[in-house]
Amino acid sequence: MRVVTVPCLADNYAYLVVDEDTGRAAIVDPGEAPPVLDAVAREGVTLAAIWATHHHPDHVGGNRDLLAALPDLEVVGHRHDQAHARIPGLTRAVDHDDEVALDGVRARIIHNPGHTLGAISFWLPDHAAVFTGDTLFAAGCGRLFEGDAAMMFTSLGRLAALPPETRVFFGHEYTESNLRFAAHTEPEVAAIHAAIADAAARRGRGEPTTPSTIGAELATNPFVRAASADQLGERRRAKDVFR
Repeated sequence: MRVVTVPCLADNYAYLVVDEDTGRAAIVDPGEAPPVLDAVAREGVTLAAIWATHHHPDHVGGNRDLLAALPDLEVVGHRHDQAHARIPGLTRAVDHDDEVALDGVRARIIHNPGHTLGAISFWLPDHAAVFTGDTLFAAGCGRLFEGDAAMMFTSLGRLAALPPETRVFFGHEYTESNLRFAAHTEPEVAAIHAAIADAAARRGRGEPTTPSTIGAELATNPFVRAASADQLGERRRAKDVFR
C-alpha cells in the first residue's frame, strides 16, 4: 500500500490510497475533482472508491464530478451523513468498528463525533496509517461545528490509543499555526519547539507537513495531551482493544 498526497483548494489534503498489487485506489476526502483526476492519471492507478471522513464541502465537493467521470465508484461515509443525505453519491454507510476494504487494503472505521456528528477516521492497522479528516490535525483538532467538547475529547482519545508509530494523514495544512498555539500553552515542552523548526523547514521546501504520527501528537498536541491520570488509564485500556 502507498499513499499519495493530493493538495486541494486552498489548504486541504486529499489522499490516494493505492493497493500496489492491483493498482486500484481509494481517494480520501476529494475536496475538488481536477487534482484527484490528475493524480490518478499521473500515478497510473484505477480509482475505485471515495472514502469520506465527513460531509463538509471542502472534503466531498469533488464527489459529483468524480462520479460523473467514474459512475461505479463506491462512496463510503458515516450512517449519520447518509440519514441526512449530506455526502453526495454515498453508497455504503458505516459506523464505528466496521471495516471497508480495497482489494488487499483494509480499513477499520473509528467514529469521531465532535467536528461533525458523522465524522469518522479510516484506520489501516496493517499499514500503520490513519486518515483523520478534520478531527485530528498535526498539533491541533477541528472546530466543534456539530458536537461538543466532551465528544471531541473522547474522539481524540480513541485516536490517541492507536499505536504510536501510526502515521496520521490529516485534512488541512494548519500545522505551523497549531504549533504556535501549542508553544503558547506549553512553552516548556522541547518537542513542540523541535516540531516548529521541522514544520518551518518542510514548508520552506514547499513540502506538506502531513503525515504526523500518533507518537508525535502525544508529544506535541495540546488537545491530545489534555488528559488526567484516570483518562490516561482508560486510554491505555483502549489500546488493548485497538490492538
